[in-house]
Amino acid sequence: MQALVSRLMPIIQTEVGFALLRGARIESRDPRQEVRDFVQEVFVSLLTKGGKTLRAWDPERGRSLDSYVRLIARRQVAAILRSGKKSPWADRPVAGDELERELPETHGDVSATKLESIEELDRVLEGLRARLDERGMLLFEMLYVEERSVEEVMAATEMTRDAVYAWRSRFRKLVAKLHDERKSA
Repeated sequence: MQALVSRLMPIIQTEVGFALLRGARIESRDPRQEVRDFVQEVFVSLLTKGGKTLRAWDPERGRSLDSYVRLIARRQVAAILRSGKKSPWADRPVAGDELERELPETHGDVSATKLESIEELDRVLEGLRARLDERGMLLFEMLYVEERSVEEVMAATEMTRDAVYAWRSRFRKLVAKLHDERKSA
């Protein structure tokens, strides 16, 4: 167990630190104080129920153990931050007019545009999850979230170049369709 924790600790700390860094910049806080708590949460999620989540890793599905743990850490932190229950940034309520004063100066309405883009991205990802199977989501994450090259995806999944390109084309069409559905709604 100690060897496992020693191996996974830097991976989880890096993912947690990266995820919290963005929120810490907004809050002007040092995220290191929160990293330990989130790392512990990730380890708990990996090891509860006899390590069910960790044992779910299957190298034949295309991810290394490190990559799998990074994905779990990323998802766990995102879920915690989204829920607001354990979010380190949720402990200080701010009135709307005070919040506006704290936002950085921007040209035009860039902050609102960024927020709308993030919300649109969330809707697209939700739509993809609803329409893709597990393999499709894995390929989407490898190609677009992790930004792996076609060659890396081919090696990890034992797919042909044409098959990977076909999936990429499918993703583009599906994202465009989801965007069009959203605009027409």
